[in-house]
Amino acid sequence: MSSDTDNRVLNRALLPLLGISKPIVQAPMAGVSTPALAAAVSNAGGLGSLGVGAMNAEGARKAIRQTRELTDKPFNVNVFCHQPAQADPERERVWLNWLAPQFEKYGATAPASLAEIYTSFVEDAAMLEVFLEEKPAVVSFHFGLPSSDVIGELKGAGIRLLGAATNLNEGAQVAASGVDAIVAQGIEAGGHRGVFDPDALDDQLGTVALTRLLVRNVPLPVIASGGIIDGAGIAAVLALGAQAALLGTAFVACPETSIDDGYRRTLLSDAARRTTLTRAISGRVARSMVNRFTELGSDPGAPRAPDYPIAYDAGKALHAAAKAQGEFGFGAQWAGQAAALARSLPAAELFAQLEREMKETIAQLQRFGG
Repeated sequence: MSSDTDNRVLNRALLPLLGISKPIVQAPMAGVSTPALAAAVSNAGGLGSLGVGAMNAEGARKAIRQTRELTDKPFNVNVFCHQPAQADPERERVWLNWLAPQFEKYGATAPASLAEIYTSFVEDAAMLEVFLEEKPAVVSFHFGLPSSDVIGELKGAGIRLLGAATNLNEGAQVAASGVDAIVAQGIEAGGHRGVFDPDALDDQLGTVALTRLLVRNVPLPVIASGGIIDGAGIAAVLALGAQAALLGTAFVACPETSIDDGYRRTLLSDAARRTTLTRAISGRVARSMVNRFTELGSDPGAPRAPDYPIAYDAGKALHAAAKAQGEFGFGAQWAGQAAALARSLPAAELFAQLEREMKETIAQLQRFGG
C-alpha cells in the first residue's frame, strides 16, 4: 500500500466516523437480531445492528423506532442487495418433489409453489424512503451494492454507509461506490456469504488474509468479520490493520436475540464444533451448524436449489413442519467456525467481557513485544 493510501485511511478513523467509542460491531443477523440487542451493544459503546433484509419497509421503520426508544447512540441497519431471483417453475417443482418425503415425515405436505419472500434493496423504493425519512446513523449492504443514485441519496441524508466484500475485486467495487468503510467477510463467518455473484468462483479467503489484502489495497477503514468470537480475536484483527471487528455468532446466544430454543441448545452444545457451507436451506451459500437440513443438502443426488430467496420459502416451511413435531434440525442455525466458543450472556455483560479480553490480549502483546 502506498503512503498516500496509508494517509487516506489514517485520516478516516472509523470510530469517530461512526460515532462509537469501542471497536466492536454486532453483526446484523436478519431474523436473529432485535432492537434490544442492537441497543445494548450501542449503549456499551459499540455499533449495534438491525438486520432488516427479511422485513418490508414498515417493519424496518418499526424496528428502527423501537431501537431509538432504547438508545440515543448510533446503530446500523443492514439490507440485502442481491440480484432479484429468477423464477424457474420446473426447477422449483423438482426441488419441492425432492423435499416432499421430509414434509411427510412430520405430517405435513410440501407447498404447491414457492415465492420470492424478500425484496432486494436494489429494487425496494419503499425501504429507501424509510431510510431517508428515519435517517439511521449507519446503513450497511450485503450481497452487493445499490445503485450510485441510491448511495448518493443516503449520503446526502447524512447516513454513513458500510459495504461488505469477500475478495479484492468486491473490495474495489465497494471502495469505488463512495461508501465510508468496508466489512471484510472471511470464509469463517456464519450466515450467508456476502459474495456479489453467487454463481462465480468463490476465492474463499479467510479473515486474516482478506483483512490484510483489503487494508493494504483499499483506501477505506476495514472492519474484519468471520470467526471472531472473543476479545483475543478482536485484538488479533486490530493488529492486522482492521479498525474494528464485526461479531455475529458471539451474540447469537444472548437472551436479547429472537432465536428459538432449538437453535440456542444446538449452539451451546457439542454440535457447535461442526459447521458447514450449504445452499439447501435458502438457495444461497451460508455457514450453518451441521444439522438435518445441511446433511440433506450434502446428498450427492440433491437437485439444484431454486434461487435465493425462493428456496428459503421451502426451507422455512420445512422447518415449521418439523418444529411443530419437536424437531429443530431443519432450522437456519447459522454459526461461524468458532461457534463452540459462544457464551450465553446478556449482551451488555458479553460486551464488557469482550472489551476486557481485548485489552488483556493487547497488554500481553505489548509486554511480549517490549
